[in-house]
Amino acid sequence: MSTPLVIPEIWSLAERADTLPWQPFRPGVEIHRLYGDSSGPAAALLRYAPGAQVPHHDHTGYEHIFVLSGTQRDQHQTYPAGSLVINAPGSDHWVASDDGCLVLIVWEKPVAIRA
Repeated sequence: MSTPLVIPEIWSLAERADTLPWQPFRPGVEIHRLYGDSSGPAAALLRYAPGAQVPHHDHTGYEHIFVLSGTQRDQHQTYPAGSLVINAPGSDHWVASDDGCLVLIVWEKPVAIRA
């Protein structure tokens, strides 16, 4: 990427989320990759349908989650829009959204989904 990727007015992204090319990620969760893939550093937008979840996983590197709209929760607490959640290497969680949400997620390294 030789020029910067700019997302203008990121807080209003939920209003225009349907204009992005989404791909299936997990049941009820769609992904729009900004850079990278599942083999190294990556950033993406994730859109959760109401009731969707991502299975329990371990963090091999830092994971930063910016909740842009809706709410997301894990076994620790519920995170409303405007929350920044940083999961350190060696931590683990599952993630769900009861009412649906849109998040910007940045992975330092891939996560390991528990079997």
